[in-house]
Amino acid sequence: MASPQGSRAPLEFGGPLGAAALMLLLPATMFHLLLVARSGPARLLGPPPYLPGPEVLWSPQMLLLWFTWLGLQAALYLLPARKVAEGQELKDKSRLRYPINGFQALVLTALLVGLAVSAGLPLGALPEMLLPLAFAATLTAFIFSLLLYLKALVAPASALAPGGNSGNPIYDFFLGRELNPRIWSFDFKYFCELRPGLIGWVLINLALLMQEAELRGSPSLAMWLVNGFQLLYVGDALWHEEAVLTTMDITHDGFGFMLAFGDLAWVPFTYSLQAQFLLHHPQPLGLPMASVICLINGLETIPTATGRQLLVSGWWGVVRHPNYLGDLIMALAWSLPCGVSHLLPYFYLLYFTALLVHREARDEQQCLRKYGLAWHEYCRRVPYRILPYVY
Repeated sequence: MASPQGSRAPLEFGGPLGAAALMLLLPATMFHLLLVARSGPARLLGPPPYLPGPEVLWSPQMLLLWFTWLGLQAALYLLPARKVAEGQELKDKSRLRYPINGFQALVLTALLVGLAVSAGLPLGALPEMLLPLAFAATLTAFIFSLLLYLKALVAPASALAPGGNSGNPIYDFFLGRELNPRIWSFDFKYFCELRPGLIGWVLINLALLMQEAELRGSPSLAMWLVNGFQLLYVGDALWHEEAVLTTMDITHDGFGFMLAFGDLAWVPFTYSLQAQFLLHHPQPLGLPMASVICLINGLETIPTATGRQLLVSGWWGVVRHPNYLGDLIMALAWSLPCGVSHLLPYFYLLYFTALLVHREARDEQQCLRKYGLAWHEYCRRVPYRILPYVY
């Protein structure tokens, strides 16, 4: 369908039918993982042990708890920031300003949780609430996406994202029409990108570790590794929060169901899968293997670039997306503490591989439009996309 600017925008994700399918498949997959992680067989490809009814999924208390969490993170977002950064130049030549205080929010959240636990908050009970909390997050994502879609209907053309204004309501609801939806200075997409989901993810991991300690006397080495690796990842992402301003999510994609559900529901309840698995399926892990896994996780520190020049030296002269290769190595390190007897904890690695291959294809198209012949020359000099000599 023609975009409002009169040019035909390429449809992604299989168009409206693909978007509709993903809006059903993604929540279903998330709930499937939550159910099988606590089941005895823990089969990734098998049926869940049971189908939860409305009385299991719906809880007004959990909805209130979820809104309290979002409210807390929104309040921390509004606190004075150590730095305010400018985003990329927009269609109208303006630049939005963003508070760089995500790491501050992580530290303050940790302090508040620590105080609450010392005062008697039973954080170890949180794993038993994951199903209704995930349902509350999913419901929030659908309603929030509808409000964003309605808001975008009155937004000026210059505020719309390149791909989310096809004219098809299903597709645009999924991909997002408005690029940077805001109320005053509060940027909804930027807030959701790294705050509630990432910090919620490590909080869920901590709760799973605490419940394991209650059940078995102390957390296992495997649980410590998973918690440590993923906390390091989240802390690093929030410390370098400014880097997100150059990513495709911020500069190109609109804010619709795809990002709203991904940020608010998929990340905290799916990315904590390894810790969920270890709580219900403890795995023996010796120090020699743990040391090897730590070395593998350290390989993730492949340098990246956010500038506009095309780099053909270092890792960027070997593959065109070495940061994606680092992400996959890191995903492997997160899964290895769970052993090799089950496929389930490796879901993140499989999913992330598919995600990054798809994102790399989108990157290629954008870079071709942005750099033109220079990109063709770069591809000639650096033929491999992610994995040297393979892909």
